[in-house]
Amino acid sequence: MYDSPARVSAAGSPLALTTITEAVLPGIVEPDGIQVRTRPARPADPGQVVLAMEAAGISFAEQQMRRGKYYDQPPYPFVPGYDVVGRAVDVGEGVPGSVLGRRFAVLTKTGAWASHVTVEVNDLVEVPESVDSADAETFVVNGITAWQMLHRLAKVRPGDTVLVMGANGGVGSTLVQLASIAGATVMGTASPKHHDAVRALGATPVDYRNPDLHEQLRALAPKGYDAVFDHVGGEGILNSYLLLAPKGTLVSYGTASTRDVQGSSKAPVLKLFARLMLWNAAPNGKGAHFYNIWAGRRRRDTFRAKLHADLTQVFALLADGSLTPQVAARIPLADVAKAVQMAESGTVVGKVVLVP
Repeated sequence: MYDSPARVSAAGSPLALTTITEAVLPGIVEPDGIQVRTRPARPADPGQVVLAMEAAGISFAEQQMRRGKYYDQPPYPFVPGYDVVGRAVDVGEGVPGSVLGRRFAVLTKTGAWASHVTVEVNDLVEVPESVDSADAETFVVNGITAWQMLHRLAKVRPGDTVLVMGANGGVGSTLVQLASIAGATVMGTASPKHHDAVRALGATPVDYRNPDLHEQLRALAPKGYDAVFDHVGGEGILNSYLLLAPKGTLVSYGTASTRDVQGSSKAPVLKLFARLMLWNAAPNGKGAHFYNIWAGRRRRDTFRAKLHADLTQVFALLADGSLTPQVAARIPLADVAKAVQMAESGTVVGKVVLVP
């Protein structure tokens, strides 16, 4: 539709996009080793859209990628960034011009830590104009993850009792809110300094460092939990499984306990997979699953349709005030090292967001 990097914006004014700024992971480095570079801008190819980034998140996945520990990360160097919210400034052939100037969210997996991000038009999910971009960003990967684990895997219903490990984190805080909206009673683990925040989101907080944690959690739900959401993994996953009600569901979605462990990035995940498969095959009525946001992507149309439907519902809850965004900090892309350090510090509630 356009054939040069100098585009026309939705308002009709020239958009002289000549360079793009991006944060690059050159290898396994400390946060201050992440490089901020510029490169020439390229026009959108057919079926593509260029978004001017308004917000991009720092999630646990990128923290793993920095350590070379994410299960299927690309080879270095590459631009991280699991999700982005941005405004369309360029469209390729076959993309309606009406897309220009509108604001969208996209699940990218990599590439979002940049001033401009090129995406496929079919991956766009429109963001309500009444919603702040950083607020919306906190619910892209986190919202899809929480919604699908809660409603597509665990199928939580009103009256259920739910346990969220890491209730102060990005996904955890979203799970707490969505479970409460669904009518569940929610318990959430967090350090004491985050208990007031977790309580405000709708959960009963429990100190995850308590040596009697398992007994305390059992006392809060003597009949067991209908759903347990565990991002910690490691040997502690057994306790999560033992806390289930007779027909409860365990959903594992990470291996945070092995984040700093040296060695293979795949071994802890494969061990976890094997354990969950054995539990899930046991004839005791309990379910045990590993959530992978990319599962089913080979059936691309179905995958996109589910993602679009789920994120649209999350954005509707955000727009009507049912969901409270947890933005830990808004930090410029140029200060990405500071942003990553903060995200990895364990001292924040919610999500650290990069802004232009």
